[in-house]
Amino acid sequence: MAFNLRGRSLLTLRDFTPYEIDYLLKLSMDLKAEKRSGIFPRRLVNRSIALIFEKSSTRTRSAFAVAAADEGAHPEFLGINDIQLGKKESVKDTARVLGRMFDGIEFRGFKQETVDTLAKYSGVPVWNGLTDKYHPTQVLADLMTVMENFGSLKGLKMTYVGDGRNNMANSLMLGCAKMGMNYTIGAPENLWPEKELIDYAKDVAKETGSIIDFSANPKAAVKDADIIYTDVWVSMGEENKPGIQERIESLKPFQVNPELMAATGKGHTIFMHCLPAHHTNGIHDMEVVEEVFESKASKVFDEAENRLHTIKAVMVSSIVG
Repeated sequence: MAFNLRGRSLLTLRDFTPYEIDYLLKLSMDLKAEKRSGIFPRRLVNRSIALIFEKSSTRTRSAFAVAAADEGAHPEFLGINDIQLGKKESVKDTARVLGRMFDGIEFRGFKQETVDTLAKYSGVPVWNGLTDKYHPTQVLADLMTVMENFGSLKGLKMTYVGDGRNNMANSLMLGCAKMGMNYTIGAPENLWPEKELIDYAKDVAKETGSIIDFSANPKAAVKDADIIYTDVWVSMGEENKPGIQERIESLKPFQVNPELMAATGKGHTIFMHCLPAHHTNGIHDMEVVEEVFESKASKVFDEAENRLHTIKAVMVSSIVG
């Protein structure tokens, strides 16, 4: 089944059906195969892409820039000191200016409201490269990586351990619910997602046949997991907020180490992380130990590469269809 996603923005996976997500994942795999075969159709020649970054980035910026170049487009980086976004000029006005000059806009920053406003007023596709609430391009890369390892998605169990109310935990919950994957968050109860988002994901899960679950017990959370996923315990912009040290202390039992990996009871469990990661050498307790991060079970650099292919699929499908 083919879809025409031309003109569509990617702000959150809430806006996409399971069939549309599956289409993007399969297109991503096709584009990855093309690139590895040295085939570059250059579908976006004479197109220009605005890359707005309020937050620093390695994978998101590199993936959008390389994906645009591969397809013949011009990527223009616009940092926080390069434009007047939200300072001397409203987001609404900036959107209307950029929409008359660019064929698509990527935004990576803080407020979900900002990327939503860009999409509402620009008149061109807008892609969420990360906000405090959602990170949809990362989840597409994650789902693609899972497909590459297991052949399909439906019925697999992913357990996310750590800060369960950050943008990755939110977005993975949406992605798993949409694609019929069972999803458990292992975290202290005060670090579970907002009730509205949980209720929405559970409603979607009823339709797709998946289970959305939560546990404050790390070993119970990972039981039968095919994938263990974690993220940093302190997100960008939170470093100096009150209570950070207390959060770190509460998350120490959820560190991904060989004992937690073994607690799945499955020999094929893979480890995933959106990066950058604090992988420890036993001196500091953070989200994952070096032994797991560098193990054969770790797929973190496959995920990183797949950011390129999924972002390329999003741009191609929304600009030229």
